[in-house]
Amino acid sequence: MDKKLLDILACPLCKSPLVYDKAKQELICKADRLAFPIRDDIPVMLEDEARELTLDEVDALHR
Repeated sequence: MDKKLLDILACPLCKSPLVYDKAKQELICKADRLAFPIRDDIPVMLEDEARELTLDEVDALHR
């Protein structure tokens, strides 16, 4: 993921900054507990395409 792109992207719902999960190829919004997929190096920033994070995943982000 390009660092410049990551710096300007925000959650489409709440406008919070996103966290890049390289292993899962997702952009994570901690505030909304959503993970947006990255497909073919393109972030898919649609609410319908995002998956909800489990409580364990949210807890792991705060460590």
